[in-house]
Amino acid sequence: VAADIVYAVRVHNETHGLPRLTLMDKALHASDPLTGLITSAALIKPEKMLCAIDAEFVMKRFNEKSFARGANRDQIRRCDELGLELDEFIAIGVEAMQEIAPALGL
Repeated sequence: VAADIVYAVRVHNETHGLPRLTLMDKALHASDPLTGLITSAALIKPEKMLCAIDAEFVMKRFNEKSFARGANRDQIRRCDELGLELDEFIAIGVEAMQEIAPALGL
């Protein structure tokens, strides 16, 4: 495994105290909790499938502090380090996960 990938995985966990230097580091850090939020949003729908949700639905859940409490909103908001607005980042995440929904079992 390439050293930059190993570093990105390591720094996405804040307990290591290492700086996020590259776009990959920053993207992995922000997207990790986003995938949990998106999965939680899909699972509250009767279909329990990613095709049943869209970015707007996930954004509404993002703003509900009691929903998916384990999804660190501050970490997700760091998408601004990638030059992305929150709604745009959520849309990218939803679309990416929908593309691989069968592999995710969702």
